[in-house]
Amino acid sequence: MSLPREFWTDARHYQIAALSTLLVFNLAFLDFGAQPLNSALAIGAALATQALCTWWFALPSFDPRSPLITGLSLSLLLRAGDPWLFALAAVIAIGSKFVLRVDGKHIFNPAGFAIVVLLFTAPDVWISPGQWGSAVWFAALLCFLAILVLSAARRADVAIFFFLSHAALLLARAWWLGDPLAIPLHQLQSGSLLIFTFFMISDPRTTPDSRLGRFIFALAVAALAHYLAFFLQMRPALYVALIALSPLILLIDRVLPAQRFQWARPAMQGAHQ
Repeated sequence: MSLPREFWTDARHYQIAALSTLLVFNLAFLDFGAQPLNSALAIGAALATQALCTWWFALPSFDPRSPLITGLSLSLLLRAGDPWLFALAAVIAIGSKFVLRVDGKHIFNPAGFAIVVLLFTAPDVWISPGQWGSAVWFAALLCFLAILVLSAARRADVAIFFFLSHAALLLARAWWLGDPLAIPLHQLQSGSLLIFTFFMISDPRTTPDSRLGRFIFALAVAALAHYLAFFLQMRPALYVALIALSPLILLIDRVLPAQRFQWARPAMQGAHQ
């Protein structure tokens, strides 16, 4: 029995497969903090919150794809001392999609928003930039999965814009300080950087609609993250920069209007997905 064409044209299916593969690989072969209970709580709470909000806002049907992506993202990126914080992160993330909206578009990447909120409000919550290691072969695996997702999502440009901007700033800093080239190259091989680049800042529902707008936004996030990381010594600089600048997307879309991104889905589904 073959799957319908809509299945293959919806990038969320590729993203779920990619994130699930990364999570299984982390749990089975790596020891960088991911735990089965924490992951189950994040994914389960995300699905439950989506179901509750679907009922509360009287949406036509429950769609598990978006909360599943959010739960998987939190499982991969968030680290906390208490398991219940993973469930709380999922509730915050999914709830933000329904509450923090302007003109039918949610403002913040759900997982990124939850991570930043907990980083500033809860104890024993952290993001480790090197949690995935920096081996070239694993970076190549992430790039392959990311390209697969982004080809379907049609948001490869913002990921490339951001990565090149971030790389240019790291190389410029190394040149200015007289550091060897190995230092910025090692920083660019971080697995969590690639996950942020290809699965978070490239979220098509929380990026500017126009290509020029996406370039401006990606450059702004890279610049602010560089400032936060190297001048204020803030370790989760990428996530803080992304969430702090996300409201700028509303202005960019107004100044540079373009067609709003829509997932490939039946017309009957609600706008809160």
